[in-house]
Amino acid sequence: MRWFRRTKEEDVPDPRTPWPEQPVPEDPVAAAEEFWRTWFDLLPAINAALGDREPQRVEHELSMAVAALHPDLHYSLERGQRAIYALVLSAQEDPALRPYTDAWRAAAPEEDAIWEYHDSVPPVPDPSGVTVNLGEHRIALGEFRVAAEVVDGTVDVEVYHPKLAELDEAARSALTFLPLDATLGERLAGERLRRVEAVEAEPVDSMSLVELRELVRGLAEVK
Repeated sequence: MRWFRRTKEEDVPDPRTPWPEQPVPEDPVAAAEEFWRTWFDLLPAINAALGDREPQRVEHELSMAVAALHPDLHYSLERGQRAIYALVLSAQEDPALRPYTDAWRAAAPEEDAIWEYHDSVPPVPDPSGVTVNLGEHRIALGEFRVAAEVVDGTVDVEVYHPKLAELDEAARSALTFLPLDATLGERLAGERLRRVEAVEAEPVDSMSLVELRELVRGLAEVK
């Protein structure tokens, strides 16, 4: 999984070539419709780039299209679950961005054999079979162990992996939340997880990510 976001001016090392400031559209519906017009214009190039395993060829154009919808959105191009590819747009559980992702999803074309569309990160079918590459580290999600405490229908989670202690703070934070999003999907994780923290030793009575998913989905089914 590789996430993209349009680089902001302060992130550009060469001050001679900054991105222009991207305004937030006032009308999410109109912005979503414009995105899909741009998407169909870019689609032949996107399909060709993915077919050649060179998604970076369309990163700039697609990043600009997403930023025009809202500059704080993230997106990724993934292997699909029902189609060959998936376009995933993420609001990072920011409620201020939900009108834009809701409008985007409502205006999306029907899925077909090639493309499916998600307005939040979907769960992977089997997180135990996923390995994440992070610099020189290869992190197997199947090696994560978690402890879960249910509190009024939400869950506090302690996350353990033997390699977390080797990572810098930013990478450790990312690898604390990524397995939970991959296991539960971004939306369910946002709804049901309350406190999440990395721990240095495997918790007592720990469970696998798949067992955590069963627990959290069971809570979500309780009315």
